[in-house]
Amino acid sequence: MTGLERRVPVAAPRAPLPADVQCTHRAPLRAESRRRLAVVLALTAAVMVAEALGGWLAHSLALLADAGHMLADVAALGLALLVARVAERPATAERTFGLLRLEILAALVNGAALLALSLGIAVEAVHRLREPPAVRGGLLLGIAALGLAANVAGAALLARGHRHSLNERGAFLHLVSDALGSLGALAAGAVVLATGWVRADPLISILISLLILGSAWRLVKESTDVLLEAAPAHIALAEVHDRIASIPGVASVHDLHLWTVTSGVIAMSGHLVVQDPAEHQRVLETVQRRLGELGIGHVTVQMERDPTCE
Repeated sequence: MTGLERRVPVAAPRAPLPADVQCTHRAPLRAESRRRLAVVLALTAAVMVAEALGGWLAHSLALLADAGHMLADVAALGLALLVARVAERPATAERTFGLLRLEILAALVNGAALLALSLGIAVEAVHRLREPPAVRGGLLLGIAALGLAANVAGAALLARGHRHSLNERGAFLHLVSDALGSLGALAAGAVVLATGWVRADPLISILISLLILGSAWRLVKESTDVLLEAAPAHIALAEVHDRIASIPGVASVHDLHLWTVTSGVIAMSGHLVVQDPAEHQRVLETVQRRLGELGIGHVTVQMERDPTCE
């Protein structure tokens, strides 16, 4: 049976767990993820200021919406970076998985912020459709181009790790939706310059808000699934059951549970009825190997005697 191999001293309830235990709960590439987040945070903050000033001077909702979105990005990236650092704290006797779940909470907060932001942009866009202000297309076009370049660069930096970390994925989605916002603002500026039709600005803003809404909803749903300890979407529980049940010597499998602790850390627990007690170690090692092939790194099984053999 897997689990802690040494007892945590009662006299020191907050003492870190042994290093060999801590390492089994660590998702990969966290230091590299922090470096990428720090670079993107600085880049996003600088462009946000430029877009806010440009949007105010150009009277462009599309540009102001993108600057507001980037303000949310700065907060989201800052939160993601802070959480990535805090999550590195070692596990204790009270928090045996450490603070890894903070990354999922940060992703949920970022998703909720994106939902609120997209709805706010849509409401303001409808108001501007009724009373469209004058828009300075040239300034809008220049600032939007700057924002698009910065957002694409930031998203490219985070693209490598967003599949491995839900926390980093939240930051990545912020930047992707920002790039869409900058692209929309660029299109609005081009239309205003070419035709003078200022309603293009709020109409494109509504389209941007819908695109953001879809990404935000997926992030919130995935974060919620992790917090509710749902089985990972990419691993079928039936496959896990079959891989274990097909091991020679295993009579049956029951009370099987599969969940995600945090991005990159998948856990499983279950009860195995084994015909021969002498086969427990062999069965355990086979279970760990077969489930490791699915990316399940934290395996806990309870061996039970086959009652028919008594």
